[in-house]
Amino acid sequence: MKIKSKVVNALRQRIADFDTEDRRNAYREGRFPRADTVRNLDMRYRWDLYYVARGREALIVDGDFPQDLTSDHIDTALRRIVRPLI
Repeated sequence: MKIKSKVVNALRQRIADFDTEDRRNAYREGRFPRADTVRNLDMRYRWDLYYVARGREALIVDGDFPQDLTSDHIDTALRRIVRPLI
């Protein structure tokens, strides 16, 4: 995986506060914006967690912004961090 472990750990820490059982149930039941258009619920859930945990800030770890990351790199890390809904 291209993302360094310190970045994955930082993501894991940020996401942990938002990955609650109530939120997981809301997604399972389709109680989130534009739920009717979702094709991959687990992907939508992990990316929504990423954006809420990130907030308006860029992902900066130890003063560095990993500039060469693609959405595929981030998704690989998110799959390791966020367990599937079902």
